[in-house]
Amino acid sequence: MTPNEALFEIRSRLTEDQAEKATTEFLFKLSLDAHEFHGGKMKTVPIVDEVDNGWLEVWYTPGVSSVSRAIRDDNKKSFSLSGRGRSVAVVTDSTRVLGDGDCTPPGGMGVMEGKAMLMNLLGGFDAVPLCLDVDKDVNRLVDTVKAIAPSFGAINLEDISQPECYIALNKLQDSCSIPVWHDDAQGTGCVVLAALLNSLKIVNKKLNDVSIVFFGAGAANSTAARLMITAGANPGSIIMFDEHGVLNSERTDFDGEGWLWHKELCRITNAKGFTDIREAVKDADVFIAASKSGPDVVHPMWIKKMADDAIVFACANPIPEIFPSDAFNAGAAIVATGRGDYPNQVNNSLGFPGILKGVLLTGASTITDRMAVAAARAIADYAVQGIIGPARILPAMADTGLFPYVASKVASAAQAEGVAEFYPSEAEVFKAASEDMDNARKAWAAVTESGAVKKYPGTKVKELMEETVSSYQ
Repeated sequence: MTPNEALFEIRSRLTEDQAEKATTEFLFKLSLDAHEFHGGKMKTVPIVDEVDNGWLEVWYTPGVSSVSRAIRDDNKKSFSLSGRGRSVAVVTDSTRVLGDGDCTPPGGMGVMEGKAMLMNLLGGFDAVPLCLDVDKDVNRLVDTVKAIAPSFGAINLEDISQPECYIALNKLQDSCSIPVWHDDAQGTGCVVLAALLNSLKIVNKKLNDVSIVFFGAGAANSTAARLMITAGANPGSIIMFDEHGVLNSERTDFDGEGWLWHKELCRITNAKGFTDIREAVKDADVFIAASKSGPDVVHPMWIKKMADDAIVFACANPIPEIFPSDAFNAGAAIVATGRGDYPNQVNNSLGFPGILKGVLLTGASTITDRMAVAAARAIADYAVQGIIGPARILPAMADTGLFPYVASKVASAAQAEGVAEFYPSEAEVFKAASEDMDNARKAWAAVTESGAVKKYPGTKVKELMEETVSSYQ
């Protein structure tokens, strides 16, 4: 039995309310067991074709001395003479992992390995998961990342609490010669924008005309708002709430380091001066939640007050703020979550493999907001090449052609922004990205088919499914 078959079985044997909870419980159990079975998700495999008949002397000493000297004389050669040009560091201090908060330094490893796996199989490049014990000291985090930067072509920051995540991103972008990307912020914001663009097409509304209520003002939502404004949304029609209330000119808690964008949001948003979310959602076109794990965090009554053809994104992980069925029953026309077992998964996994691949193939020095918007439009446009509708506003991770397409558009945007080192055409980037992704998948298939990786037993999937179902009967 596969996980998909198990999820279908759970939904067919339980009531809708039971199945909502049971699917999450089953996935938790299966994830723990499968990770223990495999000992994680990643391993390192050399890419050289020979190690005998004198080749060890080529790959290591004395031959490799010529590589060291060549890089010493021209550091840029480290991108072509080593794996640096196709390698990304996935870095966290694990202080805000998914919806689980501070998980201690090694607690972020499951997510970091997951990111590395997707970068390899969907982006065709290598990634190294790094959980840092820096005693929650953002300056130590910055110094550590700067110290390891010469080994990588880009840095992906992840699961860092705020405002430290903004401080780290700003300082590293200013001091590193390679791109530094905060995927919880820019990555999620990019995919949220893509989802909104297609949702608006479906309900025949325009970005610059709609009112948008954000529930949660963390890295994802605050950056999504910035990218929407860059893409043409009216900032005055954006209203943002966090745990302390609405963001407006009366807020005084965003004066410290790292809060510059939040301070700007307080200044430019909420033109009508809402202070109560129950009033703000009345006749709102869009509701975007990225707050705390649910359910029952977002009230159905809020959705009932929204305009016709309301769009609702409940993006908290691991459980959305409101279950899709409850949002639909309250009148939403389009509902999305951050999970893959519901329709319309709004997850940064649709963005970062292609975005970072485009960056690596152009040798870009940074990732600008315009590059992120170009990626969002590419994701949205790729979905439109198929059939979009209320249950399909975005491509799926299984749509592997998405990632080379996004890479090509990001590469073009990097060139237009003047931050690229190399200038391949969109067609050349698409071809290179497709080939690299295909080769990564062939390498993975070869390792699994050889028996070097144990196969997780389908009988265990069925056993865990039956155990979960029985607990609800």
